[in-house]
Amino acid sequence: MKITVLGAGPGGYVAAIKAAQLGAEVTVIEDGEVGGTCLHWGCIPTKTLIASAEVLHKMKNAKNYGLELEGTVTPNIEKIVDRKNKVVSTQTKGIRGLFKSWGVSLIEGRGVIIDPKTIQVTLKDGSTQDVNTDKIIIATGSRPAQIPVFPFDGKRIISSDNAVNPDSIPESLLIVGAGVIGCEFAFIYKEFGAEVTMVEMMPNAVSTEDEEISQILERELKKNKIKLLTNTSVEKVNVKDNGVSVQLADGKSIEAEKVLVSIGRAVNSENIGLEDVGVNKGQRGDIIVDEKLQTSVDGIYAIGDVIGGIMLAHLASKEGIVAAENAMGGNSKVNYDVVPAAIFTSPEIGSVGLREKQVAEKGINYKVGRFQFRGLGKAHAMGEISGLFKIISEQESDKILGAHIIGAHASDLVHEIAVAMEKGLTVKDIAHTIHAHPTLAEGIMEAAEDVHDMAIHSPKRVSS
Repeated sequence: MKITVLGAGPGGYVAAIKAAQLGAEVTVIEDGEVGGTCLHWGCIPTKTLIASAEVLHKMKNAKNYGLELEGTVTPNIEKIVDRKNKVVSTQTKGIRGLFKSWGVSLIEGRGVIIDPKTIQVTLKDGSTQDVNTDKIIIATGSRPAQIPVFPFDGKRIISSDNAVNPDSIPESLLIVGAGVIGCEFAFIYKEFGAEVTMVEMMPNAVSTEDEEISQILERELKKNKIKLLTNTSVEKVNVKDNGVSVQLADGKSIEAEKVLVSIGRAVNSENIGLEDVGVNKGQRGDIIVDEKLQTSVDGIYAIGDVIGGIMLAHLASKEGIVAAENAMGGNSKVNYDVVPAAIFTSPEIGSVGLREKQVAEKGINYKVGRFQFRGLGKAHAMGEISGLFKIISEQESDKILGAHIIGAHASDLVHEIAVAMEKGLTVKDIAHTIHAHPTLAEGIMEAAEDVHDMAIHSPKRVSS
C-alpha cells in the first residue's frame, strides 16, 4: 500500500509515521519545513518565549522567595530568539530522524493533487515530479487570518508569525483579538517590557472557555496591568512613521508602536487541486470529511486545521493516526467529546469537555465542584495561589461532563480528568483515588469531592 501525505505538520508527520508502522510505503510532500506551523510559528516557539518570560518574572520577584538579586534583570531579545530557534531546530531534526528511522520518504516541494492516485510536486528548483499513490492524506494546515482593515506589513501591523521572531520589544503593543493566541502574546510581551492593550469584540477574553475561567483570567490581566477592551472592534487603522493609530467602533482611538492581529486562522485548502478531483469544501474552505476522516473522494483523507473545527496540534496528530489506520483498512474514529486544551497564559488554563453554559443549554441536570488553588499547601510553597479547579458532572449518573482549571501547571493537570472521561470514570472515582501530598493534583481530588459537598479543605457550604 502506497500512502502519500500532503503536509508535514503535527497531523501530517504523525500520519506518515503511523502509516509506516502499519506497513505502508509512505511519502510526505512538504513545501516548507517539517513540523509545520506548530513547530515553527506556533506551539513550540511561543512556549519557548513563555519559558524565558517566566524565568524573567521569577528573577524580578526573587525577593518573594527570600533571594537577594543584585543589579537589573533585562531581556536580551536577540538571545531569547536565538534560544527559541535552537529549540525549533532540535525538534525539526528529530522529526527528520523519525522519518529516516521508519523509512518515510520526504519530498520538499509544493504538491497538487492531479487525480486520486497522482500528486504533482513542484520541487525547489522549479522542476516537477509525479508521485503515484494508492491513498492520500491531506494535512495542509492553516495560516493567520487576515482582513482588509489589517494589511500585514511585518513591521507595524504584524501577525503571530511575526510576533515569535521579534528583533525588538515595542514600547506599546495593541493586540486585536483576546483569544488564545492574543492572550498568550499579551503576557509574553508585557513581561518583556511592552505596554499592552487588547481589543476584543466578544464580551470576554478567551471566550471559548468556561465563563468562570475567563473572568479569572481577566482579573489576572488586570493585575498584570494589561488593558482589555471587550465588546468593541476596530474600524480603521492608520500606519504612521512612528507607530499605528487605531480607531475603534465606539469612536475612540488608540496609539501604539505596533499592532498584533490575532483574529483566528484561515485554512490552507487553495491551489492543491481539490476542485479538479471533486473534494467537497465548506463555506470557509474547510475540507468536509466523514467520521473516518475520508473526503467526498474515495481514498482521499483530510486531517487537522484544514478540516476546520477545533484547531489544535494534538487533535491533528490524533486525526493523523485515525486517518492512517483507516487508509490501511481500519475502522477508527476520533472521540471529539474528550479533547483536552491548554492555554499558556499566566496562569495557565487547561480544559476538557463541556463548559458550564453548554451543559445548561443542553438542559442537563448537573452539579459543579470547585476548589481554589489557595487551598493547596503546594501552591503556597510555589508562590502560585491564583487559580481554580472546576469539575462539572451529570447529577444522576455522576458522569464527568467537563473540567476547567486555571492556575499553575493547569496544562498538565487537566489530563488526569481527560483520562477519566475517556474511560468513563465518575467524579466519585476521582474523589476516592488517593492523591500524593503536597501536590497541585490534590486540587482535582478536592474539586471532585466538592461536587458532592464533601471537600475536606473547603468550608461547609451555606444552604441558600
